[in-house]
Amino acid sequence: MARRRLTHEGTLVLDSEGFSKLLTDDEQVVALVAEARSRGMEVVISALAIIEAVHARTNKSRLNWVLSGLRVVPVGDEEARAASKLLMDAGLHGHKYAIDAAVAEAALRQHRPVVMLTSDTDDLTKLCGGRVRIVEV
Repeated sequence: MARRRLTHEGTLVLDSEGFSKLLTDDEQVVALVAEARSRGMEVVISALAIIEAVHARTNKSRLNWVLSGLRVVPVGDEEARAASKLLMDAGLHGHKYAIDAAVAEAALRQHRPVVMLTSDTDDLTKLCGGRVRIVEV
């Protein structure tokens, strides 16, 4: 599989799948993160994406090491309200898309241009409204 190249400086956002793949040393995701860093991009993750990605078999040492190289974006009251608005604007329900909305909201607040690594391209495209470059992993 050919490696996809990122063409922007700015911010790289990982959703829970992007983060999960980074944790398991997925070749494509590791290469994209390394390329982003070499271009001066900051790599960030929503705090809620961590919760979604971590499970009983997660290597805790690897988790801590990977997180040490990322900026974790917190989710407070203001961010939750903004994520709720994104859901309403996209016609999606929080019961199914709450974490996606929090990730999208975090991405929209980052230094532009913003690129997001995700397996959920349709929903995150709806939530980000074309303001974030979505890269499927």
